[in-house]
Amino acid sequence: MNNTLEVAISPSTTIEEALKILNISPVKILLIVDQKQHLIGTLVDGDIRRALLNKKSLDDEVRGIYSKKPIVANENDSEETLLNLCNTNNISQIPIIGNDKKVVKLFIMDDDFSKKSYENSVVLMGGGLGSRLRPLTENIPKPMLKVGSKPILQTIVEGFVSQGFTNITMCLGYKSNVIKDFFQDGSKFGANIDYVDEDQQMGTAGALTLLRKIFEKPFFVMNGDILTNINYLNLLNFHNQNKAQATMCVREYDMQVPYGVVYTHDENITSIEEKPLHRFFVNSGIYVLQPKCIDLIPKNEFYDMPSLFEKLINQKQKTISFPIKDYWLDIGQIEEYKKANQDIHSIFNI
Repeated sequence: MNNTLEVAISPSTTIEEALKILNISPVKILLIVDQKQHLIGTLVDGDIRRALLNKKSLDDEVRGIYSKKPIVANENDSEETLLNLCNTNNISQIPIIGNDKKVVKLFIMDDDFSKKSYENSVVLMGGGLGSRLRPLTENIPKPMLKVGSKPILQTIVEGFVSQGFTNITMCLGYKSNVIKDFFQDGSKFGANIDYVDEDQQMGTAGALTLLRKIFEKPFFVMNGDILTNINYLNLLNFHNQNKAQATMCVREYDMQVPYGVVYTHDENITSIEEKPLHRFFVNSGIYVLQPKCIDLIPKNEFYDMPSLFEKLINQKQKTISFPIKDYWLDIGQIEEYKKANQDIHSIFNI
């Protein structure tokens, strides 16, 4: 890539602006440059996610979160040297600088983004009854409700396929034949799709015990009623870089107390806070798991993903969160279904 101006930003750029650039750029790295266009650091998606988990605001500048000791190469380095740098440091792109410390170009180990594919599997959970969406789900499973011109599940599948994740398993229950008839083997969507049938409600983790495949790489698990445009590769890289056993995508949720909150010590009032705003991270229904996590799930019983995370935490295995600032909507109720249909064209350009 010779045109580095598209991914060059100043230290005063806000985190929100940087995230927007990363989301639309095929190159998943930003170059931090000074006023003379000298390279002073790099910023990747993982840096931003860690900053958000550390309570940084989207309005904060990137100067406090970028890597000030980036891995770089010289314009005279051979391609073999560049490839060795990538492999040694588990990265796929390196800024190449000249003697004046200005970036000449970016070396990208795999520059063919459109054909990149990954072996990591995707498990989509579509076995729920969709009770809260009745009467819409009386004759059709919730993942097959149309948002815009497509079923929710089709938008999810196409999102993964467009990012190179084509090995998909669907865990199904209620009216599974509707989904199977529509997707078949997945070939018309560019995917390889197989199915697991739940004879009883198994939960978002319990259904994993029914898988006939043996996974060798980290795999995605996602609820089949979520509309999102997150970058799945960034999520997978974040999981791998942190050497996690399990990663949960989380959303920030604000809850405002409608009254003045009174703080006391014994009978004494120590302070009063008027209508305080409390912020929490909540589970967003998207995960990456190591294959060995499946061995911890009890067989033949209902078992949800939070229970699996609690077991991993109790065993002191590494579980991490990946904050989502991208578009995300859980289509669980009529109001959310209506909002999804309002948002679909502007968010997904369809």
